[in-house]
Amino acid sequence: METNELSARALGGTEAMLAALHARLDPELARHFQIIPSRARQLAADRKRIFWLHDTPSEEEAKFLASPDNLARFDGLVCVSHYQACLYNLIPQVPYRKMVVLQNAIEPFGAYRPRRGATIRLIYHTTPHRGLEILVPVFEHLAKVHPDIELDVFSSFNIYGWAQRDEPYRQLFDRCRAHPRIRYHGAQPNHVVRETLRDCDIFAYPSIWPETSCVAAIEALSSGCLVICPAYGALPETCANFASLYPFTEDRQSHAERFCLALDAAIRAVKRRAHEDATARSFQVDYFNRFYSWDRRITEWNAYLRGLLS
Repeated sequence: METNELSARALGGTEAMLAALHARLDPELARHFQIIPSRARQLAADRKRIFWLHDTPSEEEAKFLASPDNLARFDGLVCVSHYQACLYNLIPQVPYRKMVVLQNAIEPFGAYRPRRGATIRLIYHTTPHRGLEILVPVFEHLAKVHPDIELDVFSSFNIYGWAQRDEPYRQLFDRCRAHPRIRYHGAQPNHVVRETLRDCDIFAYPSIWPETSCVAAIEALSSGCLVICPAYGALPETCANFASLYPFTEDRQSHAERFCLALDAAIRAVKRRAHEDATARSFQVDYFNRFYSWDRRITEWNAYLRGLLS
């Protein structure tokens, strides 16, 4: 496995996914393959090459894979969603015969544990450029309406080793620190985030980023949280109709208003703590624990790689 300097320092979703995959693959099978995440260009001459795509086709990537010569250098391309595969088929025109969709995976959270706290806890646990600038003012407004809501924010580019990229968001982070009901944690290891998720009610995610998948949403749904997010990118596919989706809009003010209405409705639903809601959450947790588990996904990966060898 080749990595560049940046990915070697990073602890984000792609890096965690790659480490988890290599920890589980059949070692006798894995030695025949070079699995390349995102944009690596160091290609092994003695192994079959799998290009594991995690992003949308940027101009650079679209140009790279639009070249038949470059495409021929790979024995297969793995996409993390059908939405992403469609983009790569439409933009650099990668033929579907070269691609397979193997969705992301997580460590399951176990059986649903109902929340019974006096406060309603919200969480945002992804990088700031994905929608934190919408969430903070909306939370400030809703905190005046709902005196029993709190927000945990795990957000920093330090998760990728990019401390300098936090600079445009310093005032936003300071705004979080200043609010009495927002806890700003910066970048924390995944196990810390997961422990917090177990006690949270809502993943508040006004995404402005065209996700190709969303590990943060998968983990939130597996933990039993409600997820409030727009119908944008691969979020509808990833969340499998369990999230409360609202229509996406490019206009930030309109987006904030739509998100505010959806989040307010979710907060009121959590307050009711109805039996029907507990039943729905239990079904949700069971689905995400099963469908997005590494036990299931590694079987699919091993089968895919064996097929390429044969």
